[in-house]
This record gives sequence, C-alpha cells and structure tokens, in this order.
Amino acid sequence: MNGVRDTTVVPLHRAPDAGRTLVGLSFFGGGTAAYRPWTTSMPAGTDLVVLCYPGREGRFTEPFARDWDELADGVTRALSAAGLGPYVLFGHSMSGWLAFDVAARLERAGAAVPDALVLSSCNAPDRGLTDSERLPTHQDDDDRLLDWMGTHGLLPPHVRDDDDLTELALELMRADIGVRDTFAYAGATVSVPLQVFSGADDPLIGADAGARWSGLTSGPYRHDVLGGGHFYTPEIWRALPSRIRPAHPAATGSAS
Repeated sequence: MNGVRDTTVVPLHRAPDAGRTLVGLSFFGGGTAAYRPWTTSMPAGTDLVVLCYPGREGRFTEPFARDWDELADGVTRALSAAGLGPYVLFGHSMSGWLAFDVAARLERAGAAVPDALVLSSCNAPDRGLTDSERLPTHQDDDDRLLDWMGTHGLLPPHVRDDDDLTELALELMRADIGVRDTFAYAGATVSVPLQVFSGADDPLIGADAGARWSGLTSGPYRHDVLGGGHFYTPEIWRALPSRIRPAHPAATGSAS
C-alpha cells in the first residue's frame, strides 16, 4: 500500500502472491475488530484490510468526522491513495451505505473503482432511514445506549467491565449517531458488480431490499439470503469471505 498509514488502511491478513484485496469498512459504533475472525477464512490469493475511521484505534487522536460527507470524503481519499490494486469493497449495516456512497464518489471522480461492491445487512438507501435505523438516538441516556450496543454485539465484555473503555465506547457511538443522522440519499447509482447479503431472520431488513438494491447498479447483481439475523450466525459471519462471488446479471439466491 502506498500513501496511507496502516492506522487508516489496517492490514489484517496478507496472502502469498495476493492478486486482490478485500476491503472492509468499519462498522458504525465500532472499529476493525469484528473483521478479525475473517483471517481464518480468506480465499487464496486475497489480502484483507479494514478502513479505520478517525477517532478510534490507531486514529484515536484525530477528531471524529462531523457529518456523513466528511466521513465519506475521507474514506474516498484513503482508498484513492492506498494503491491497493484490484479490490472488493465490503460494508455491513450502516457501513454498507458508506461503501455504496464511496463507490459512487470514486466513479463520479473518474478514480479507480472496486472490482465489486459487497453490501451486507442493509436496506437500500433510496428508501431513507427507517424508524429502526434511527436507533439508537442522541436522546438515549447512557444506560439505554449501552443496552442497545450490548444487544447488537457492539459492546464486548472486556469493554463493559472497564469504566474508561465504556466511556470511550459511548463517545464513539454518539459521534457515529451524529454522522448517521446527516445522511441523505441524493440519487447515486453505481455501475460496478453488486452483491447483497441479508439475514433470513433480520427484522431490520425490508422484504423489498433485494429489488431496491438491484435498481441502484447498472452492472451485474446478485442477492444472497443467509441464515440468522443481522450478523447471521457466528459460523456464517466467520466464513463470509468465502461467499463473495462474481455477480452475474439478475442472479439471486439463498444459502444457510
């Protein structure tokens, strides 16, 4: 990688003779840790890196992004400068919208775009933020916010058991809520191949998610329904890189 510190584009897995890179965007309210289980399931010849946002982990001393455009612009610049070669861009939940937005920005700028875009557990952005996607809110007190984070897997026990780490986690989540609340879909589309994953039991994802996403790319598209909820099952999540496949026109399916 060239031009970007490892604190921004964080390498998690190096493959011998790698021919492409899988790039994950950090979850909202979190960092790079959720991608570490993937290191045991990477396809041959594929590196794994994760984009770390300002204000966390190795970028702890940097101020949080103030709004959606600032965060998306920063990720776009980082990818443009990273010198990754062929890569696939992945986003889960709200970072799926960010991955889509960043791919559209790269395309509009005439910059190198990902070979494919893989979006997981997120509704298409053209429907706007649903009531469930507006949770948690700035109005929630600390206890309610911590309960929400614990329920959705964003509060590991070692964090909850440490007052200083808990305070940092709350600060990070509130900053990301502020970014999320400034998102507005402006009609963006992409032409890169698009693969969408959703959980069969995820109450946050609308029944129309697959159809809506298919209308936002002019390239090949596929939708795979996996077992489990918002994070699928631990086994499916750990092996998710092995399910990333070239998209073909009008492809859709289900898998457990």
